[in-house]
Amino acid sequence: MAIVMSIFPVLLWRMMVFQANLLQAKGIQVLPPVNFTLTVSALAEVLLQWKPNPDQEKNHTVEYSVEILTPETEQYETTETRSIRTAALHNGFSARVRTLLLYNNSQIESNWVTAKLQATPGAVETSVTNLSCVIYTTIDSTASLHCTWLAGKDAPEDTKYFLFYRYISYIEECQEYSKDKWERNIGCRFSKTYIMTRETDEVIVIHINGSSKYTAIKPFEQLFHPNAIEKVNPPRNVTVSLKQNNLLIMWEMPVSSFIKDCFEYQLYIYNWKMDYKQILETKSNSFSLSIDDTCKYSVKIRANHQSWCSEGFWSNWTEPLYIGKNQLRTPVDSKAYTVLVVLTVFICSMALLTTIICRKYHLWSRLFPPIPTPQNSLKNLFLNKSYQRARTFTSETETEIGSCFEDLGSYVEDLSSDVLEECNMNY
Repeated sequence: MAIVMSIFPVLLWRMMVFQANLLQAKGIQVLPPVNFTLTVSALAEVLLQWKPNPDQEKNHTVEYSVEILTPETEQYETTETRSIRTAALHNGFSARVRTLLLYNNSQIESNWVTAKLQATPGAVETSVTNLSCVIYTTIDSTASLHCTWLAGKDAPEDTKYFLFYRYISYIEECQEYSKDKWERNIGCRFSKTYIMTRETDEVIVIHINGSSKYTAIKPFEQLFHPNAIEKVNPPRNVTVSLKQNNLLIMWEMPVSSFIKDCFEYQLYIYNWKMDYKQILETKSNSFSLSIDDTCKYSVKIRANHQSWCSEGFWSNWTEPLYIGKNQLRTPVDSKAYTVLVVLTVFICSMALLTTIICRKYHLWSRLFPPIPTPQNSLKNLFLNKSYQRARTFTSETETEIGSCFEDLGSYVEDLSSDVLEECNMNY
């Protein structure tokens, strides 16, 4: 397949050469257009014009191939002898055109004819730099335009810049400028314009020229698509509600000339108790989230166009809405909390130190001595003493000692009962 694709252009070129030679053999020539001119018809607008070659054979269908060389390349075909193109012209413009002759389902080309517009006069470093523009859509669907720029590096201090904008055929000069410390214009604001942000095929032309008594100031032009520089308005009528642990957020689409389905949204949800934030995205006008209902939350939303609607600039965040039970800690609360923590640590440390000292010097036994308990029976005492004496005798007297133990046991029982009786009487 790759081999076939590589051979196909060669075969096509040879066929065209063969047909051109065949036409020449028949006395038919493909001649280039004449009187090709370029004319600046408006701000950043060029009119391309030419005429058919008068010697061209008129028995065949003729078209024209046009190629824009600078500032940006573009190629297209037309049956007309004029064409209008919009482009920044401060660095010049060049294009070329040729005749296309259609013969027996084949297309034969003439040589190119080229024309050129020279760059505008002035040193490059005197023109403005860092031009940026933003469109704001108002409630009545009109657009305001705000542009800022920096003065050129080599622009004298007395330079005066002037801004013009063109939208379709409408051209307006700025009347409201902002200035730098040398009183040079570095910003412009149009409160109301004729710009329609929904028109994706149209462009805004910004043209800034200048003047100085010391040098020529080079003009500068830049093209913008309206919807690409629109600063989207924030969502409207944002509400938050909490049902058990379910947070429900609802809002309306921003003020805009775009339809509802064009927008996407970002939600900024902040948990004040846990110091935790979430940024979530959605394309609907409501959002539900499970949260900890013991915490306090703040909610903000912003909007932008989806990419298929020509994405612009994100809107500003809406004002935060708060919901939940947690309260933001004040400086007084923070001091009280600090004192409580320090006090708790001190008490625990003192308790631990006291315990260590008491165990080391046996203070517990001195401060809390054990309470002695009386012997329950005197019988054990006498039995132990008799047993110790009995161990001194030899094995020959074990029988006698046994009988003695029996007599002694009965004696001790009588004696212990008398002692207990006497103790009971005393008590």
